[in-house]
Amino acid sequence: MSTKPAMSKAEFISLVAMMMATIAFSIDAMLPALPEIGAQLSPGDVNQAQLILTSFVLGMGIGTFFTGPLSDAFGRKPVIITGAALYIISAGVAWASSSLELVLIARVVMGLGAAGPRVVAIAIVRDLYSGREMARMMSIAMMIFTLVPAIAPMLGQFIILIAGWRGIFAAFALFALIIALWTQTRLPEPLAIEKRRPFQLPLLLAAVKEIIQHPTVRLSILVQTLCLAILFTMITMVQQIYDLIFDRADSFPLWFSLVALLSGSASLLNAAFVVRIGMRRIVTWSLAAQILLSALMLTLAGFNLPSTLAFGIFVVWQTSVFFMAGTTLGNLNAMAMEPMGHIAGMAASVIGAISTVFAAAIAAPIGLLFNGTLFPITLGILVMSSLGYLIMLHMARVEARF
Repeated sequence: MSTKPAMSKAEFISLVAMMMATIAFSIDAMLPALPEIGAQLSPGDVNQAQLILTSFVLGMGIGTFFTGPLSDAFGRKPVIITGAALYIISAGVAWASSSLELVLIARVVMGLGAAGPRVVAIAIVRDLYSGREMARMMSIAMMIFTLVPAIAPMLGQFIILIAGWRGIFAAFALFALIIALWTQTRLPEPLAIEKRRPFQLPLLLAAVKEIIQHPTVRLSILVQTLCLAILFTMITMVQQIYDLIFDRADSFPLWFSLVALLSGSASLLNAAFVVRIGMRRIVTWSLAAQILLSALMLTLAGFNLPSTLAFGIFVVWQTSVFFMAGTTLGNLNAMAMEPMGHIAGMAASVIGAISTVFAAAIAAPIGLLFNGTLFPITLGILVMSSLGYLIMLHMARVEARF
């Protein structure tokens, strides 16, 4: 085990949690700003403002492919600080942009930069701690991390009231600057030089080939991609639904926070039952439940229900989608990683990159289909849940052969 950081455990956990929170903050704080950005930069098609979310996810997915191996080769701190610098510069470009296209390019680069803290934070915990102590540190950091989606939209709305939507990009830059300075001044380099491994593209490509050829891993990635796409689809369209369908734009951050807090219990329930029930069954059951709920939502959306009742039903369904993410994504990632222990670090980067990039590619066009009704989102999530469920059934048959 490596030398512990000079900082206290509380300070170390706080830094790791802040690194991991970069992604959620970068996505969820943007939600209240989408109507204003759409009106200013894309008045002819306000739906295109959603691409501000999926473009960031796309960049993050691409960055995830490289940041793990780069940190193995050059050390953890250089990758974190370089990623933060890239994030800060691109946030500045987005702040100064006068066109949506330039904002989208900047957001892709922001995603590339954010992948550094996101991926390397986990590697640092692994470098410095092991066994139950490592699990404890990660659990505490994840508890802090789960609070970010609950407060980010409210924080974003507050910043908009003070400084307009461009102020959010200034807040992003300040957030990353704090991470970079904190890391540089307080955290000793966790990865000793003698433990570093050279960055070799052939090794990455070999890992991709091995991952794709393994049937369980391949199927797990497919389902993980669909579950991520379901989550991204909901996130990209939910603000417009609250605003244009239910006329609740002002209270959207509060409702989003409530849903995030309620659905956060999914991870706790999964941890309590996964050993007894098994990862594959929990994923299969979660997708089956989402098929039923999405089909019900699609049916009810066709009726002329009272606005308050329709809104309450949607909030319940929105919570179920976030809850499903909590009971599927961690299990699917574990299922994909289990046969890849001999290339764990490389596999983590490859699996995360593939699922994230393709999920963003699926969610973006679905989001652009928004037409002032719930039909595109409910049908899209119903189809993706059904495909995921069928793949899980196929996985059970494949595993039964071995």
